[in-house]
Amino acid sequence: MITTHVLDTAAGRPGKAIAIELERDDGGSWQRVGAGETDDDGRLRTLTPVGPVAAGTYRIRFHTGAYLAAHHQAGFFPVVEIQFTVVDGAQHYHVPLLLSPYGYSTYRGS
Repeated sequence: MITTHVLDTAAGRPGKAIAIELERDDGGSWQRVGAGETDDDGRLRTLTPVGPVAAGTYRIRFHTGAYLAAHHQAGFFPVVEIQFTVVDGAQHYHVPLLLSPYGYSTYRGS
């Protein structure tokens, strides 16, 4: 399973209503695996169904420009894209985004 959440570190609040896409590298082309929007807690728990996912390289795209504009921020990154590798698809992969108008960070959570 792959999940995510967004924390607006500049405002100290969840990043709600951020559109997100998840894709998997299928030998040179990207195939959509899931998509959705963060909830009021900044979480998206439904990127993939509960259970194992295929091993491989994934990319998750956070469409942050609209969120920042809605909060009157002139952000530098309109889209944040993170690529990561799933080795054991039976594990839970949580890929959070810590966002501010001019920077971001991420890590593998649980």
